[in-house]
Amino acid sequence: MPKIGNLILPEFPLLLAPMEDVSDPPFRYVCKLHGADLMYTEFISSEGLIRDAIKSRKKLDIFDYERPIGIQIFGGDEEAMEMSAKIVDTTNPDLVDINFGCPVKKVVCKGAGAAVLKDIKLMVKLTKAVVKGTNKPVTVKTRLGWDDSSINIMEVAEQLQDVGVKALTIHGRTRAQMYKGNANWEHIARVKNNQRITIPIFGNGDIDSPQKALEYKNKYGIDGIMIGRAAIGYPWIFNEIKQFLNNQHIAEKPTIAERISVCKTHLQKSIEWKGEKLGLLEMRNHYANYFKGIANFKETRIKLVTLNESEAIYDVLNNIM
Repeated sequence: MPKIGNLILPEFPLLLAPMEDVSDPPFRYVCKLHGADLMYTEFISSEGLIRDAIKSRKKLDIFDYERPIGIQIFGGDEEAMEMSAKIVDTTNPDLVDINFGCPVKKVVCKGAGAAVLKDIKLMVKLTKAVVKGTNKPVTVKTRLGWDDSSINIMEVAEQLQDVGVKALTIHGRTRAQMYKGNANWEHIARVKNNQRITIPIFGNGDIDSPQKALEYKNKYGIDGIMIGRAAIGYPWIFNEIKQFLNNQHIAEKPTIAERISVCKTHLQKSIEWKGEKLGLLEMRNHYANYFKGIANFKETRIKLVTLNESEAIYDVLNNIM
């Protein structure tokens, strides 16, 4: 069974990816309910934490029922990363994760996220600063490299392990690919098979079915899988994969009634955490995914994303059947 520091995970754990504007406590609640073994917060700006920015602080909210859970931070300044690690420590997560993989321009322009892949010396310094700033295990999520001509994940993995990182999640794309093309898991497997590497290696990218999860587990020999986009509006993916890995049985797809029930739970948690106005607003990104494939759904979806009162939304959900 994989160990991250003193944290023991189930055999072949399924991780929920940290996704900006997605992986908040309401979303994590329904994913945990449906089999996610380890989850992470949305990434949090180290500079924002130090400035005491309200949005950054709000992202530190974690709950005992979510455990084990990691808080993910990003940044390009050593001092800010160390200070933010100390702030994160006060909320008592199970681990602290560093984002060295986010490809979006607003993060990369600040010399953070995937930008650090261009400067391994800086990556090592930033990682050391976080390890110094926390008593929790430190893990990293990153990509293969900046582009196809500079794939450096093997060197990254070795150096990160050397400075105290306890697990590594690798997204099988370069920064240049963003989220396009296919993830290349061959590079992930090479890291896992490197005899110098003793920490758990988790793979990420393109896992969207139980069959693919089993295929990649067997083919690439990784310690677990991180799932991102496939879980949006479909938290059932975790238990479906577990069942298939266990007995190659394909689970029944959730009924409309089950989709409505989980969507309503997600909505309730969203309102509880953010208040009615913001809770309703931020749920609008999820309805299309919860009800993907339902015929003649357009009119209902328009109501769900335009109504501003929870009672009216619940009425619409109750009348989908």
